[in-house]
Amino acid sequence: MDGNIWDKFDREIDTEGLAKDVEEAAANGGGNFKEVPHDTYEVEINKLELTTSKKGDPMLSCWMKILDGEYKGSLIFMNQVVTQGFQIHIANEFLRSLISEVDDAEKPDVTFKTYNQYNGMVMDVMELIDGNFEYLLDYGENSKGFNTFEIKEVYVLED
Repeated sequence: MDGNIWDKFDREIDTEGLAKDVEEAAANGGGNFKEVPHDTYEVEINKLELTTSKKGDPMLSCWMKILDGEYKGSLIFMNQVVTQGFQIHIANEFLRSLISEVDDAEKPDVTFKTYNQYNGMVMDVMELIDGNFEYLLDYGENSKGFNTFEIKEVYVLED
């Protein structure tokens, strides 16, 4: 077994962020969250990244933290596999909605060319929105039983 496997994990996984997530889980009751029902919520984006699914497929992952109401502090997870055109379209529409209030000159081009390019663009979107916006999210379900995520309003946070 490779003695440097932990070095590999340290390089590939955001260990600082993971440690913070563990503290947050402990503060919120160890992950015994109530399941968040479909509804409209005011949220902030805590994490937005291109990652892989349990099966190893490329996937856009977004963690949205509810800011008020009965489910304040709970997370809503959007995990959109991006291996087919319609899936990438869903991800692109969601990403575009997150940056709809950003000046056109600063907006990254939300398109798919390669996974490397797409990953960089997703990181650019997260950098732009982190701490600058909150959102009104319509968290629903489509006719096939899949969760849907639609940004209804974007709130610009003032410095």
